[in-house]
Amino acid sequence: MTPPPPAAPGAVPSPAMAAETADESVPISVRLGTVVPPEDPEDWRRPLTWVAAAGMLLAPALVVLWFVIGPPAESARPVPATWLIAGAVVLGGVLTGTTQLRPAWAAAATLGSALFAALLIVLYAVAVSPEVRVGAFAPAIAQALSGSAAGLGGALVSATLMPAFSRMRSRVRRGLAPAAIGIAVSAVLVRLLLPA
Repeated sequence: MTPPPPAAPGAVPSPAMAAETADESVPISVRLGTVVPPEDPEDWRRPLTWVAAAGMLLAPALVVLWFVIGPPAESARPVPATWLIAGAVVLGGVLTGTTQLRPAWAAAATLGSALFAALLIVLYAVAVSPEVRVGAFAPAIAQALSGSAAGLGGALVSATLMPAFSRMRSRVRRGLAPAAIGIAVSAVLVRLLLPA
């Protein structure tokens, strides 16, 4: 153990410094007289925390933008935004999954992020659809449900692929193949859920 740096001539040592030099074997929380809380595992100053949050909120943000610009008027067939939302659920899930290095955590983060995004999409669609109050099934809800369900299916495929790629050094390479395959699966599922 290295000795503490020498104090400046004429400086008075602080009580914390005196306690530290008195007995190094006593934990710092006992020496200071207070309990030091453990570190917060989610440090919002870290860039990867923001990447994970962006992955979870990507698809819901696109749905809000879609419904503000022009909500869907038909529910019998998919509109281009339905495919976009399904792909965004998959992409957001994979983006969150690439922040994890352990294979099981990468799969869980991918699926968890997609589930969170799909839930927010459906809740928002129900909240902004006035037809829900009279018991009707609005086109916005049909498109949101189809897009989020197809995205969840694609994210499930991506989550099963994430452990195989989680050991790669580059995050882009880690998520490229799972995202591409998951988006392709989600596009097929949109077509199956809303046949033209």
